[in-house]
Amino acid sequence: MNSIENVSRRGFLKVAGFSGGAFVLGMNLPMSTAQAKSATAAFSHELNFFVSIASDSQVTLVCHRSEMGQGIRTSVPQIIAEELEADWLKVSVVQAKADSKYGSQGTAGSASIRNHFTSIRQIGAVAREMLEQAAANIWQVQRSSVKAEKHFVIHTATGEKISFGELASHAAKLTPPDAKKVKLKNNADFSLIGKDVKLVDLDNIVAGKAQYAQDIQLPDMLIATIVRPPVVGGKVLSFDASEALKIKGVVDVIALKPRSIPVTTNPLSGIAVLANNTWAALEGRKKLKIKWQHGDKASHNSNEFGKQLAKQVNQQGETVAKKGDIYNHQYNDKNTLEATYTVPYINHSPMETPAATAIVNGKKCTIWAGTQNPQWAKGNVAGELGLKKDEHDNIELNVTLMGGAFGRKSKADFIIEAVELAKATKRPVKVIWSREDDIQHGFYHSISANYCKAELTDNGSADYWVSRNAYPPIGWLWNAEAKTPTDNQLALGFGDIPFALNNLSIEKHAVDSFVRPGWVRSVACINNGFALGSFVDELAVKAKLPTRQLWLNLLGDDRHVDPNKNGFKYSNYNLDLADHPLDTKRMKDLINLISDKAKVEQKLPENQGWGISFLRSFGSFVAAATKVEVVNNKVTVLEMHTAVDCGIVVTPDRVKAQMEGAMIFGLSIALMGEISVKEGKVQQSNFHDSPVTRMNQVPEMHVHIVESDAPPGGIGEPGVPPIAPSITNAIFHASKTRIRDLPVNKVFTV
Repeated sequence: MNSIENVSRRGFLKVAGFSGGAFVLGMNLPMSTAQAKSATAAFSHELNFFVSIASDSQVTLVCHRSEMGQGIRTSVPQIIAEELEADWLKVSVVQAKADSKYGSQGTAGSASIRNHFTSIRQIGAVAREMLEQAAANIWQVQRSSVKAEKHFVIHTATGEKISFGELASHAAKLTPPDAKKVKLKNNADFSLIGKDVKLVDLDNIVAGKAQYAQDIQLPDMLIATIVRPPVVGGKVLSFDASEALKIKGVVDVIALKPRSIPVTTNPLSGIAVLANNTWAALEGRKKLKIKWQHGDKASHNSNEFGKQLAKQVNQQGETVAKKGDIYNHQYNDKNTLEATYTVPYINHSPMETPAATAIVNGKKCTIWAGTQNPQWAKGNVAGELGLKKDEHDNIELNVTLMGGAFGRKSKADFIIEAVELAKATKRPVKVIWSREDDIQHGFYHSISANYCKAELTDNGSADYWVSRNAYPPIGWLWNAEAKTPTDNQLALGFGDIPFALNNLSIEKHAVDSFVRPGWVRSVACINNGFALGSFVDELAVKAKLPTRQLWLNLLGDDRHVDPNKNGFKYSNYNLDLADHPLDTKRMKDLINLISDKAKVEQKLPENQGWGISFLRSFGSFVAAATKVEVVNNKVTVLEMHTAVDCGIVVTPDRVKAQMEGAMIFGLSIALMGEISVKEGKVQQSNFHDSPVTRMNQVPEMHVHIVESDAPPGGIGEPGVPPIAPSITNAIFHASKTRIRDLPVNKVFTV
């Protein structure tokens, strides 16, 4: 049940960390139905947004989610301001610190709006009704005769109006109405939702004034860089710091405490060099002489491991979902296709590498960090410091703007490093990660293999479908015995195949782990989407049909698909299937839209080709189309389109920007994204051998947004999965060379 109340000014100031107003409103926001069902005692399910209105009519809104370039610090307040009827030019936004009153503050899974859209609206609507009631009391009229509009409450009969600032102190004396009973706006009446507004952080970003974690400067602060074990699970046998300590500016060299497997989100241990400046810290680490005990993960070779995974998925695995009978069927070889697809380890590579600053004074700890999961980080810090549950408020975690994250900064290892060193030195310590640190010691999208098999039918579709995958599960971080993905992970574009099939078998395989797996943008949808999108294109070629047509034939009649009917425990990205269905009509409409907008069936010059793909993920539907040219064994991407149906769009420019970013991110994955491991050690070290998309590789890009009144889906992650298969499919149609093993630069120059 939603609970909305006036919040004491003092309490609000403590939580929000800014000057409050005459009217302050707090609200507990519930999880979605699906989330509430899966919630456990270990996690709070309440969130708190706050509205403050000062006597000068300035409205301050607190955003509890973390800003990493996706625009959430604009879109969440925009939703509240819409229902509040606030003038956007009179709204300011404050970033919430980590605080248990907000419940989960995790910014991941593209969930900030899709899971809380209605509840976010309610806080604005409640504040609006209280302001209207305050005005009605002053005029001594019925509340139905007044209405809020553009930062004023107007008496509809006389046109008289009172500003929000004048009403604030009066509204503060009222009891908030029941959030479930407040009237929300009709979609047709939106004046902010669905409109582009100025990005909250834009001026500071453009002027170079935005403060990121790397920018934090404190008196008496030390800069720390860390040499970590080159193999996960490795330990320091001995080290010699004598030469490092000779570098001017180096203050100390400290061995971090050893950490064991399972590695969780703790640091990897290692040797830290602390200095008065960044240059000295980086130079000092070069002079360290360290002897390592690498441990049993030193046997890992990613090239051989990838071959092992590909061999595994060509054998029957553990059943995840099943319909009909696959294994008693005699396949017609002429009409049957089977293929294996592999994706290597992939790094997040955000432009701003991880950084955190900490001060530890007894049981008090203050932190500045760019983190996607401040509550989780705060809990980890409490564990590191040995604090009891009632002592967690001794930790103050200030959330900074992030220069990209893509899932990397949901982990708190770099924050724990800063806390450990600050405690040891009794001085403020900022830990910075170099690009080499980021690439060689991060959390990686798991190396993977997917297998698909199907038989074409007489009606231009397919049946007797087999899908298998094998990859190191993220669960290994917490359980060294974990070898298969959870149902939640298998739900990501794998267990939820939406095709009209009479016979289906979806299977998984057990896999060992050797490096730290992590949530890279769109997670397992990367490999599952690559396999599905590629296989549909291959089936279309075999059937001699346009790829668009085979997608439509496979999807069949307009209907809502329920993967649970195949025996799969489908989590639907923690969304209620009734509100966020797997709607084949929306899928087909989007595939037709992208095909028409990009004109993918047009006749092209020799050595050019279009490729399309589609995947529904995180509650949104996304299709991609890419045109490439292949000349002299070099692939040039000429044009890219993305079509997205994400339900109600809050800020169109942010959706467009996220889709453009997804195209660029997908280009990196498809063309050259690979982390290789030899003897347990990551072989790449910087952008020269672990490249990301350069400006000259980015083609003309187009984004097509579907207008919709459906509940919002996610937007940060869904744009990525269809990109890679759209590129490799295009390469096939331009060159007749089929890429089943990413990245493309294994075969072509890019």
